[in-house]
Amino acid sequence: MAAAAALRTPARLGLDGAAAGEQLRWQRQRGAPAPVALLAAPCRTRKAVRCQRVVGAAIAEKKYAQEGASSGGAERDLTVVMKFGGSSVASAERMQEVADLILSFPGERPVVVLSAMGRPPTSSSWYCATQPGHLAPFTSGTGVGCGATNVSELDELSFIKELHFATIDQLGLDSSIISGLLDELEQLLKGIAMMKELTLRTRDYLVSFGECMSTRIFAAFLNKIGFKARQYDAFEIGFITTDDFTNADILEATYPAIAKRLHGDWINDPAIPIVTGFLGKGWRSGAITTLGRGGSDLTATTIGKALGLREIQVWKDVDGVLTCDPNIHPEAKPVPYLTFDEAAELAYFGAQVLHPQSMRPAREGDVPVRVKNSYNRRAPGTLITKSRDMSKSVLTSIVLKSNVKMLDIVSTRMLGQYGFLAKVFSIFEDLGISVDCVATSEVSISLTLDPSKLWSCELVQQKNELDGVIEELEKIAVVHLLQNRSIISLIGNVQRSSLILEKAFNVLRRNGINVQMISQGASKVNISLVVHDSEAKQCVQALHSAFFEDGFSEVDKMDVLHDDFTSHSNSTVHSL
Repeated sequence: MAAAAALRTPARLGLDGAAAGEQLRWQRQRGAPAPVALLAAPCRTRKAVRCQRVVGAAIAEKKYAQEGASSGGAERDLTVVMKFGGSSVASAERMQEVADLILSFPGERPVVVLSAMGRPPTSSSWYCATQPGHLAPFTSGTGVGCGATNVSELDELSFIKELHFATIDQLGLDSSIISGLLDELEQLLKGIAMMKELTLRTRDYLVSFGECMSTRIFAAFLNKIGFKARQYDAFEIGFITTDDFTNADILEATYPAIAKRLHGDWINDPAIPIVTGFLGKGWRSGAITTLGRGGSDLTATTIGKALGLREIQVWKDVDGVLTCDPNIHPEAKPVPYLTFDEAAELAYFGAQVLHPQSMRPAREGDVPVRVKNSYNRRAPGTLITKSRDMSKSVLTSIVLKSNVKMLDIVSTRMLGQYGFLAKVFSIFEDLGISVDCVATSEVSISLTLDPSKLWSCELVQQKNELDGVIEELEKIAVVHLLQNRSIISLIGNVQRSSLILEKAFNVLRRNGINVQMISQGASKVNISLVVHDSEAKQCVQALHSAFFEDGFSEVDKMDVLHDDFTSHSNSTVHSL
């Protein structure tokens, strides 16, 4: 506590009297305790006030230094990552709430990761202020050809300017914080309009402005209310990635680079780091890259591993990871505990709350991840760790991934032959296409593909690439393309797979739903079922009601169900 208090004293923060007064007013408004140096008895003169503040700061500083020395400097280290998504910083009011939330943990020394300003979850639509979809005219023929002189009149650009300038005005900040970035954004849009082209590299540069502006605004606000903060662009502090624009991967060189920069700055001049999420720098091109959907989660876990922090907190707009998508079933419940493996499967197979790759750094660094709700901070959330007690666990969550394409590959040449599977998967490797689920028999292979993640968003390109896959496969087998399929993933304790499948197939049978493919494979936490898109939501609703609302998500209760089912089956046989 002394260390935290020392960081908030005017001497420690380098604040003048006005800033210290602003800090005290902010804390009184929020009901937070005032810093040590500001709790001294009032003085009669400015000189006395200044003297008393300096003395109070010096006492706290001395105690802070003694604690740090006695613990080998551990008390001075950063302790936690706190990541906030777009809806959490969607407005001036929300930024004030996030600041209040961060400062309500006086014992923490956080690294804060922010997304671009987004729309609150109560809105009918969801967007990121500078996402490509919000600048959609530049991806169409008419928009790209609007002409450089007309860019400043675009409604999309006007909206972005109004949103950020209004936020700055309401927070009482200087517009110069972001005016340079907005000018740069407008010039970039003019260049796109002149060239009549938007490459993936330029798209990444374009969407990076959202995070760059939100972090600058938030850092300036923290400094204004008396809490020293320092803004960082991730691509300038060591986030080194592949050059796969729009979906880059973090490289190993990132971890020591981040640790050196953030830890060094903190030791030399402590200030709350405010880091842009979602962004990196290509190791060959040196250009700005993005980490794919939800990439700010990956930014947070990468920092957590690099600095060896105690915990990574991902603040969302839901009460943690849920038992299913609440848009499909309103009775979805928070899951209190998950393993990294469970969380990774959930993210990959469609759970929007986490980035698919974000669990890897946390698992490697053995840093717990806690998913919390910034709109409901008292909710316990979900704690994700390397392992947990699975002795009574059966089913944890149900995830739906829609609009999946399924390929049935049939060949009698598979029978008793070696090398056939290698030929099939070498085709996917050559075309750079990944496979979700696989099931095999003596003469056939069934597998699923997710075009929304694996290919360009351009439908024409998707069709051409899919045609190319089928053309190559038809040289060695008969291929059937099945579109409009969904993968329903049952995440839980696969050691109880018999109980899970018994319950699941009885539910599906009663609802007249046929499973077209099932895949368990090597996964210890996931059983995947493929059904038609038109039946998918009904299927999830029925399964959720059976497993969670009837109270059969734990093994003891499932055993009761199993006994009842067996008894019912036996009585039916006897009656016959």
